[in-house]
Amino acid sequence: MQTSRSVTVLLLLCLAVLAVFPWVGESFYVDLVVRMMILGIFAMSLDLLIGFTGLISFGHAAFFGLSGYLLAIVTPDSGPIPIWYALPFCLIGTALAALVIGWFSVRTSGIYFIMLTLAFAQMLFYFFNENTDLGGSDGIFIFFRPTVGVGGFTLLNLDDHYTMYYLVLVSLVGSYLLLRTLLSSPFGWVIRGVHANEGRTRALGYSTFRYKLVSFVIAGTIAGLAGFLEGMHGGVMSPAHLGWHESGTVMMMVILGGMGTLYGPVLGAFARVFLQDWFQEVTEHWLLLMGSFVIAVVLFLPHGIAGLVHQARERLRRVPALKTGEEKAGE
Repeated sequence: MQTSRSVTVLLLLCLAVLAVFPWVGESFYVDLVVRMMILGIFAMSLDLLIGFTGLISFGHAAFFGLSGYLLAIVTPDSGPIPIWYALPFCLIGTALAALVIGWFSVRTSGIYFIMLTLAFAQMLFYFFNENTDLGGSDGIFIFFRPTVGVGGFTLLNLDDHYTMYYLVLVSLVGSYLLLRTLLSSPFGWVIRGVHANEGRTRALGYSTFRYKLVSFVIAGTIAGLAGFLEGMHGGVMSPAHLGWHESGTVMMMVILGGMGTLYGPVLGAFARVFLQDWFQEVTEHWLLLMGSFVIAVVLFLPHGIAGLVHQARERLRRVPALKTGEEKAGE
């Protein structure tokens, strides 16, 4: 997947701002940015399905919440567990769940795919909601963050908010680079072909079911990474993390930021969380303002916030061309 030089420069500037922000921002806003980055990873994983594979999942939060619950289950009450055990356990568990759900779901398309993914997510939601051993509707606390060390030597102290911040930042950048590399590979071009015309892609000899299933599993696993980070950061997981409302919220982030761009959903996540915090300070009816903002973006920015970046780039390109044309006309 090719990214223009201007967009790359802009992304690097944003990365530089994020890198220095913990040293200049207040602790509340540093914590808020951590939440934004986690949701950015979550939104990118859904963009792989919606923006590139053409699979509109309304149950993507199932993998986000499941991974957090797996972290809570594997973490004992007596003390922390090494991250070398906790992270693979959560990601493998989430990947297996995505494999099972995807095996049934990707056989369908359109509204049937949407409803099937929603049904599986609601099944997991009610399982955890009714399970009193896991806290029921109140959720479950994660009292200890995993340790990062080798042979009794601590490499990273995740209880330090600076360390946690940069761990999430590295995870965000790593997820973006992984997905960008994946989408630049032959696999990425095939799933784009599935999105554009699945019948023609199948006629060319590709097993579209397998490609869609692999894409579904990858997206679910990256959503699991976001859920793992959310469990570590927040220290509590509840059935709401798996509900349809959470799936709708992350889908809104993808739409706001711009589907099929990877960085767009991250921008959408930042915008959604920032506006929610701002609107809540303005009025208790903040949902009305948020809804109005979403409607305005859909009507006037069909390509999302990322579309503004592309529009600005195109206008800058036209300026030299216009000047050259005027000079030639003057001659």
